[in-house]
Amino acid sequence: MQQGGGSESEVTWEDQQNINKFSRLNNRFHELEDEIRTAKETNDNLEDASNELILSDEDVIRFHIGEVFAHVPREEVEGRLEEMKEENVKNLEKLEEEKDSIVAQMAELKRILYGKFKDSINLEDD
Repeated sequence: MQQGGGSESEVTWEDQQNINKFSRLNNRFHELEDEIRTAKETNDNLEDASNELILSDEDVIRFHIGEVFAHVPREEVEGRLEEMKEENVKNLEKLEEEKDSIVAQMAELKRILYGKFKDSINLEDD
């Protein structure tokens, strides 16, 4: 459809679906960035806890379980911290993979939508 002196492409149902998909992916991308940042902070905190445990000379350590602190043998705390770090690293890798997948999908949608609408559409974060 032509209006005035500018040229605008008609938005088809498929185009609208692509725009909606891009929007959902963009929202998920930002959620993932927050989740990744939180996972990295958790990883740093677990690493700090491991380092503090190394410096500690106590045989029984106060360990946070749920909403309480319990006295737990040092070896058990070391094992739990390692398990928590491994679990967190796996979660972080999974989040990074999902983020990479979303970036690739968004790039493809940008190519399609900018190819059709050129400057009439803005898909960039400001």
